Amino acid sequence: MRRWIPCLLLAVLAGAGAHGADWKRGIEHQRIADRGDGTYLNPVLAGDHPDPSVLRVGRDYYLTLSSFDAYPGLPLWHSRDLVNWQPIGHAIDTNVGAIWAPDLVRHDGRYYIYFPARTGQRRSNYVVWADAIEGPWSEPVDLGLEGYIDPGHAVGEDGKRYLFLSGGDYVQLSDDGLRVAGQPRHVYDGWRYPQDWDVEAYAQEGPKIAFRDGWYYMVTAVGGTAGPPTGHMVIAARSRSIHGPWQNAPGNPIVRTASRDEPWWSRGHATLVEDIAGRWWMLYHGYENGYWTLGRQALLEPVEWTPDGWFAAAGGDLGAPLPKPAGEAVPHGLTLSDDFRGGRLGPQWAFHDPAPGEARRLAFGDGVMSMQGKGRTPRDSSPLTVIATDPAYRFEVEMEIEPGAQGGVLLFYSERLYAGVGSNGEQFVMHRYGEERPAALAPSRTGGRLWMRVSNDRHILTVHTSSDGETWEKYPVQMEVSGYHHNVAGRFLALRPALYAAGDGRVHFRRFRYQALD
Repeated sequence: MRRWIPCLLLAVLAGAGAHGADWKRGIEHQRIADRGDGTYLNPVLAGDHPDPSVLRVGRDYYLTLSSFDAYPGLPLWHSRDLVNWQPIGHAIDTNVGAIWAPDLVRHDGRYYIYFPARTGQRRSNYVVWADAIEGPWSEPVDLGLEGYIDPGHAVGEDGKRYLFLSGGDYVQLSDDGLRVAGQPRHVYDGWRYPQDWDVEAYAQEGPKIAFRDGWYYMVTAVGGTAGPPTGHMVIAARSRSIHGPWQNAPGNPIVRTASRDEPWWSRGHATLVEDIAGRWWMLYHGYENGYWTLGRQALLEPVEWTPDGWFAAAGGDLGAPLPKPAGEAVPHGLTLSDDFRGGRLGPQWAFHDPAPGEARRLAFGDGVMSMQGKGRTPRDSSPLTVIATDPAYRFEVEMEIEPGAQGGVLLFYSERLYAGVGSNGEQFVMHRYGEERPAALAPSRTGGRLWMRVSNDRHILTVHTSSDGETWEKYPVQMEVSGYHHNVAGRFLALRPALYAAGDGRVHFRRFRYQALD
């Protein structure tokens, strides 16, 4: 086996054997909310799980969330206690653009997900439906509501179905929920915060409707979902009629990060849900203090109802354990490691902005995932990504690179911003700031085999390589990636571990392992 030489420095890699002995093989640990003593600690879904929409059906809770450019999209989760969540599939494969802020509902025994999506400059709202939560789900139906985001479904006192939209508008739906019946109308002006607060923008969005004791409650986000840590918030209004008038809660904002010293930033975009014991909760998202890169994580907070029929947040700053909701625990979480023996793409994986038929690039057999190359760099190769759940973590994979191909490991934010190392089987290419050094590798006539390991230790990216999976050499450039997030590059995404295959050949991946670090 040839010695691996980085094109950047044309020098022997340093640090042989580094980090080899401390790799905890075979045991994957991630953050789990349930503390096992009747309490939980946020987040209930660690890592990038923004805009959560939760639905209770009997003793079961179901959840979906924004998936943006990742497909399969609209991931579905199941819980019995709002704390322990288990994945049950996805609701969409067809790429209709970046999916934002969905609403999961059940009406007359059928499940619906209403969501906005954006492709280029066009933004519209869609719906998919299924007779069982596990699917099969329909192809997306375009509702033709351009210019709006964040639809929230409701049934009025007249028995008709409505979608509430960003900016305080709403529109009637057809009885089957698959068409718009009429034109949007303005119904709610929102609530205005003091002008001296540090926020991103007013941005009235995310309306979710709940019904209790003869009142419709509208829970809305304002203040912008990024920008200053103190920007995002949850406000509430209520009405006796779905058509208004809507009265603002005297306790607004219900939720807000008041100081950048709090453990969770930019908290907002809530859904109200009642548990099986009759207690109410809010599920919403927030950024972990100092970790914009992890994306917006799912947070659960108890709600207390006041004698005058309003509600207030009862969880404090969410930095301490809280009593769990009623209900039984299901197995929690999604294993990120993958031995590729499932015969198909595992539920932890998603392509970034895939083309139609993207999955045809993949083949599986005997513990190998083979990926046909696409494009020439990570930006045009639709990498496969997973959601990181921890401030510090490590992942590794074995790769066999065919002649003409290029493969590698990344921390991937978007096609404009990523970092990592790739190889054509003979030489390395460094990816940093969404650029390549050197700008391009010539295709190799022989290819090669190697192991690659990436550590992201609280924003410090380190890569190690090996020719046998036992003796490791440190790549001579480390990178700092704390700025790889929305406030720098837009798009509302998160920094994700990723694998890519580019060029004309195939890259064969074996034994992907993810491990949280202390």
